[in-house]
Amino acid sequence: MACVAVTWARPESTYTDKWDNINVDEILESNRLLKGYVDCLLGKGRCTPDGKALKETLPDALEHECVKCTGKQKSGADKVIKHLVNKRPDLWKELAVKYDPDNIYQARYKDKIDAVKGSA
Repeated sequence: MACVAVTWARPESTYTDKWDNINVDEILESNRLLKGYVDCLLGKGRCTPDGKALKETLPDALEHECVKCTGKQKSGADKVIKHLVNKRPDLWKELAVKYDPDNIYQARYKDKIDAVKGSA
């Protein structure tokens, strides 16, 4: 879940920055937009082009600790994690079930997740 936000793939050393200027705050402030992205990631709804790229990249970003993420992607991911953990734990749990069914990443990123809890 650590890179639920803006992490899109390409085979080079970093993910493409094509989507780096997406307004993450606007998405997080809109239940409709946020639900659309979450539904895309969960396979419950249609994906925008950037949502599709995120869905394809997320497993690699989680497995490799977002090492291919750009600075903006890491910053966006941190913002999304903080928002989901504190304000939308229901969505956080749904995403965890899909992308971390064995609790591997929750354990790996425990310190980071704990650090943002309650700091809404």
